[in-house]
Amino acid sequence: MKNTVVTFQQMKDKGEKITMLTAYDYSTAKLVDQAGINSILVGDSLGNVVLGYPDTVSVTMEDMIHHGAAVARGAENALVVIDMPFMSYQTGVYDAVVNAGRLMKEARGQAVKLEGGEEVCPQIKAITTASIPVVAHLGLTPQSINVFGGYKSQGRDLRSAKKLIRDALLVQEAGAFAVVLECVPEVLATLISKKLTIPTIGIGAGAGCDGQVLVYADMLAMFSDFRPKFVKAFANVGEAMRAGFKAYDEEVKAGTYPAEEHNYTMKDDVYDELKAYADTL
Repeated sequence: MKNTVVTFQQMKDKGEKITMLTAYDYSTAKLVDQAGINSILVGDSLGNVVLGYPDTVSVTMEDMIHHGAAVARGAENALVVIDMPFMSYQTGVYDAVVNAGRLMKEARGQAVKLEGGEEVCPQIKAITTASIPVVAHLGLTPQSINVFGGYKSQGRDLRSAKKLIRDALLVQEAGAFAVVLECVPEVLATLISKKLTIPTIGIGAGAGCDGQVLVYADMLAMFSDFRPKFVKAFANVGEAMRAGFKAYDEEVKAGTYPAEEHNYTMKDDVYDELKAYADTL
């Protein structure tokens, strides 16, 4: 069954947990979709995972459209949410609506996600008014790491925790249908989840959220540059891939691959005529 924004709200109302994973290409999206995951996030984390950038700041609209479209082609039932990259919405309401529209029209997303609280509420309101569903993102917002001074947990003191609660209520009022809470204390995320009528999706925010999201390469132990505290490796796919690559390298160099069973054949009489022809050249 196709997951929609209505599905998310129904799951929240029933107390059912929502699952979300990132994907950045067609093949991975198909696997995630077939596993029954409710939503696929085409995150700007593709900058780190796919493109090798040190952060998400360098990711462009063209990057998000290119990868978002590939994911959308592979997702049959999962709700496809596409990140709005850095400076695609911060510059104002007009730019926000135009760029959100591009992610829907060109990348075929079903919702967009943008980072920030009160300061981006005008953009959220305008985008949702244009009939584009919005997921908000609070707590550790990676596009703001230059302000935060790195990847640090948020909302651990009274002042910042109060601001997170207020921001969550404001983005809900502005029209967001869900909100991602990243790297905040579990008790705070649980409090926000109970306070909001829309679903919360946690990443490093504890089990009290209405759902969870992880970067697929992290939870499969494929991305070894850095593993956040909140990541659990559900499978060691990275090691399996390395072993497969090494075995391929060894067999090709030893001349044992390809073997007879991997080869295509030709009828002997055709080969004889072909060899005779080749000998004349």
